[in-house]
Amino acid sequence: MPLPIEDYAFLSDMESAAIVGRNGSIDWLTFPRFDSGACFAALLGGPEHGRWLLAPAVAPSRVTRCYREGSLVLETLFEVEGGEVAVIDCMPPRDGQLDLVRIVEGRRGRVEMTMELVIRFDYGRSVPWVRRIDGGLSAVAGPDALRLLTPVTLEGADMRTSARFAVGAGDRVPFQLTWHRSTEACHSAADPFGAVHDATRWWAGWSSQCSYRGEWAPDVARSLTVLKGLTYEPTGGLVAAATTSLPEQLGGSRNWDYRYCWLRDATFSLMALLAAGHTAEAIAWRDWLLRAVAGDPAQLQIMYGLAGERRLPELELGWLPGYQGSAPVRVGNGAASQFQLDVYGEVLDALHQGAVAGIDVDPFAWSLQTALLNFLEGAWREPDEGIWEVRGPRQQFTHSKVMAWVAADRAVRTAELSGLDGPIERWRALRAEIHAEVLRRGVDDRGVFVQSYDSHELDASLLMVPLVGFLAPTDERVHNTVAAIEHELTVDGFVLRYHTRESLDGLPAGEGAFLLCSFWLADVLALVGRLDDARALFERLLALRNDVGLLAEEYHPASGRLLGNFPQAFSHTALVNTAMLLCRTGDGPAQRRAAPSASPSA
Repeated sequence: MPLPIEDYAFLSDMESAAIVGRNGSIDWLTFPRFDSGACFAALLGGPEHGRWLLAPAVAPSRVTRCYREGSLVLETLFEVEGGEVAVIDCMPPRDGQLDLVRIVEGRRGRVEMTMELVIRFDYGRSVPWVRRIDGGLSAVAGPDALRLLTPVTLEGADMRTSARFAVGAGDRVPFQLTWHRSTEACHSAADPFGAVHDATRWWAGWSSQCSYRGEWAPDVARSLTVLKGLTYEPTGGLVAAATTSLPEQLGGSRNWDYRYCWLRDATFSLMALLAAGHTAEAIAWRDWLLRAVAGDPAQLQIMYGLAGERRLPELELGWLPGYQGSAPVRVGNGAASQFQLDVYGEVLDALHQGAVAGIDVDPFAWSLQTALLNFLEGAWREPDEGIWEVRGPRQQFTHSKVMAWVAADRAVRTAELSGLDGPIERWRALRAEIHAEVLRRGVDDRGVFVQSYDSHELDASLLMVPLVGFLAPTDERVHNTVAAIEHELTVDGFVLRYHTRESLDGLPAGEGAFLLCSFWLADVLALVGRLDDARALFERLLALRNDVGLLAEEYHPASGRLLGNFPQAFSHTALVNTAMLLCRTGDGPAQRRAAPSASPSA
């Protein structure tokens, strides 16, 4: 059975990803891209679906692990009776080939080690043809091939490869797994020790570019490293998470594929990267965004593939039982075809924030923004599936309308900032019309913003009202909404997205507290002047990270477990933005985004 999510760590070469457990087992590995069919899929099943175990032959008495500073090079230290041994795991970035390098280092005494390699291409389904080669083995199935090189003697039995060996203090034993197309020769072997050394140096150089030096600087740096690891380097796209189908409720069916690029992430990610000094990554993400959304504004999708692919058909993999029995396992994401108004606001806001930060607004970018807003003028009144991608009927979601207002507002402000041509007076009128309707229909008789027009349901997405400048934090309706969410939509102080129900979702009710929404609450508490409460909540959120500083999508307060796909970009982006808000009084990303127009309704 897979480990608890918090017992896993994350490896990335900025093209593909691995998930490795504190037991020394790599239970998830995708080559050649984040969204490729996994060749290790034990995370969603068992060892028979593919994994790579490298650990002491006897159960260790203690296991500790850490990333080398500023990197995604992982060191796991196993202590056993009479000895200590470390396993160093690394996916070297930008070395011209797709590798996973593991080095076993003896630290004290003499330790017996065991290795088990189970390769199953296509998400645990395809058993490869394995043959011995000089220095290791080769495994081929269809288009995929893996080569393992190691000085250790390998044995094959029952469609698995195993080994037993011992290391003493000072010994170093390398293992290098390389993916290549089965129709092409594998690249010549690189030095695995040199690859780890170079990767450590590369990550240290990248991390040194971070300009943030305030409180929680190490925490911010770790989350930025995670965001870099979730970036698909060839295109600049940022995937939402490295995994698919890790459940939002253990044993439940809310299991989705997050290995794609959501437009909703755009503003949050862009501002976090810019505020931390990672301008090149911010520009690459902006450029990916422009390429992905180019075309007919009516065909704008909420998410795209790593290179901007538009067709992401959703399939269920019936041969995988799911993480700890949480079925079905899904690849692809049917929500890509949904209509969600808020993404128009996110795209226009991201491009506006980039312009404010000094990223040039080229003619193509501006003509695209103009086309998007022209479409929105006729579409903003339509019901949609909303920010939470419900699989029930479309509704008039209040958050969607607020973000339609953001789209008009940012178009006006970008034109004013950069002196660009456009029907600004018409956009101002649109902005005022949306603002007035939201206040008339999106606020109930308690003076609280509600999930959909003329309803009484709460929704944590309405915390965005002050965060995008729709209303000032001092507005009574903002205070009422915060109080209602704190009273009715939190569990042990952590925020639920909404009260799930099948009539809305089309799925059985139940999930954990949503970490992004909990960070939003901390942001709003800070903006309304409750700084002590904001800091206390932020510290509690930091404490939810696992031992190597990673967060999933959700948290289950009753069990104390992380839930959902892992690691989650939104959670780490929110951590960065909230830390900067609390440290940079009046000058953090959230404050800049929340700065209202001179007249929000005008």
